[in-house]
Amino acid sequence: MLSRRHFFLSGAAALISGRTLFAESLFTPPSVLTVYKDPDCQCCAKWAKYMSANGFVVNVQNVKDVDAIKRTMNVPTAMQSCHTAVVGAYIVEGHVPAELVKKVLTEKPGILGLAVPGMVDGSPGMEGARSEHYDVMAFGRDGKARVYAKR
Repeated sequence: MLSRRHFFLSGAAALISGRTLFAESLFTPPSVLTVYKDPDCQCCAKWAKYMSANGFVVNVQNVKDVDAIKRTMNVPTAMQSCHTAVVGAYIVEGHVPAELVKKVLTEKPGILGLAVPGMVDGSPGMEGARSEHYDVMAFGRDGKARVYAKR
């Protein structure tokens, strides 16, 4: 039979651990996104600010040879854009919307990364007078790509 003291200590421990689990479920640390971009590219800087405003911790690496980064990370030529980013185990190529990056980080699909090939007007960081519809592509290590989302 539990003594009164053991009963209260057990209850207190359960309450504390319950609060800890509750607090952990409310706080998810932000994902760190490293962006490799040309130092003179303004749309890349705008995309980095957009990602920061959407909850990512953004680490900008200005590099003169972004193509070398793309080759090192196996970004297929057809998927390439102006900047390359890495978050978790994924590559983010070009002006990919933040909510899709978050979706990939949550769902953890078996892909190498996401890409918005080229420089699409209206994509994050490329806002302006015009806005085009575009596809966000998922690509694998084998270089094959498929439409992940339409915008």
